[in-house]
Amino acid sequence: MNATGRLTTTLGSRTQRVVYGEPGPAGIRHELGLTTTVDLAHVVMLAECDLLPVPAAAALLDYITRLRAGGFRELYELPAPRGLYMMYESHLVAELGSEVGGKLHTGRSRNDIKATTTALRLRADLTELLSETLRMQAVLLSRARAHRQTLMPVYTHFQPAMPVTYGYYLAGIAVALGRDIDALRLALGALDRCPLGAGAVAGTDLPIQPARTAELLGFAGPPLHAMDAVASRDTALRALAAASGVGLTLSRIATDLQLWSTQEFGFVEFPERLVGGSSAMPQKRNAFLLEHVKAKAAAAIGAWTGAAAAMKSTPFTNSIEVGTEALAGVWGALEAVRESVLLAQVLVSGARPVPNRMAERAEEGFVTATVIANRLVRQGVPFRTAHHLVGAAVREAVESGATQLKIDGAAVDAGAALPSLDEAVTEHRFGGGPGAFDTAFDAMREQLAAHSGRLRRYRARVASAQGELEQAVAALIDRAAPTSGGGSA
Repeated sequence: MNATGRLTTTLGSRTQRVVYGEPGPAGIRHELGLTTTVDLAHVVMLAECDLLPVPAAAALLDYITRLRAGGFRELYELPAPRGLYMMYESHLVAELGSEVGGKLHTGRSRNDIKATTTALRLRADLTELLSETLRMQAVLLSRARAHRQTLMPVYTHFQPAMPVTYGYYLAGIAVALGRDIDALRLALGALDRCPLGAGAVAGTDLPIQPARTAELLGFAGPPLHAMDAVASRDTALRALAAASGVGLTLSRIATDLQLWSTQEFGFVEFPERLVGGSSAMPQKRNAFLLEHVKAKAAAAIGAWTGAAAAMKSTPFTNSIEVGTEALAGVWGALEAVRESVLLAQVLVSGARPVPNRMAERAEEGFVTATVIANRLVRQGVPFRTAHHLVGAAVREAVESGATQLKIDGAAVDAGAALPSLDEAVTEHRFGGGPGAFDTAFDAMREQLAAHSGRLRRYRARVASAQGELEQAVAALIDRAAPTSGGGSA
């Protein structure tokens, strides 16, 4: 079928390739897998509403189920002058007749179908990304607990600043990632309304039950507003924004780990399975996987920028810019961030801190200077005076090559003012410092458990809906099957 209704011809072959592409078997299976899932739910609903006779509904369900089971092989070589969906629907009409195949599209439009398949795909991708990001947070917390006593200097402006622990650093990344997880969960929650039923733009006058199709597809409810359901893809933007946040957070820990694994720092070592060599320089040991982690965030940032630019200033109704072109980069971007998370999991779990080197650099960097100044404050010395005294002591130590500070000043108990690294870390228990490690760690562990529980329940709801859909399809097919009679002559 090359034309329909008012039109008597269709696009030229080159234009068709530009607009609809040339999907191979894998592309056909993926796209029609989503489309036919929607079809199954829609046909069940039409039959339950008496908008489709049971025999016709059963014939459609049976044939679509067999197409799915066979990987849509019958469609691989068929021409698709108006896109894959229209080719698929035309095939149903050709195989089942217009009285059956032609009734599939009752009470809907390609607009709400496409919005629904987009939501299904986003839901699947976000669920997987959220699951792996939760695993990433679990890795961070596990390693944080293991290294809560491993002393190291923290840097500001790339200069040694204060004493912390490696575990405290990792817990901080877990806290930041927790906000990214919140954003992923909210983006997933924004997909809870099923667009199916919105039709082309304003619903339908046929007495359909969108709440039923929403239920069968695992959504919490039907569209609230038909125009919004087909006009908006802000859910994709929110997904990309949340994924970008994950990518950005991981890029920052990757930057630190790469710097700390250099010979100049020597804070962290990676096993051979996580590094690569050089084709020209035999001595090299490159932590190159960290560079992949850093770079993959760009895919989500770029996809968000491109999608937002495509959606900007478009009419608030269904449009190609919003529903098709803006989404072109979404799927690859979400996959890139998922891959970044997978790499970060093995890199953080595989990284081995070098405690002696970390402690040595903390000592050489005089990172207890602020604690010393604060101890002088406790003795009644004004902070600015204490700051001057300690700064002078650091200058003298550097000039003399010493690693210990000597505090001079009237009415100052110098001995009481000089803490060890362990003491300095312990005393930093206010304002969320490393001395209050348990507070942040316990809060993140509780958050991780809560998010994991919500994700399990969400997946259970979707799986339950899938099972209900399969049962409804089977029941309609069985209902239409001829009953076998028996008797003797």
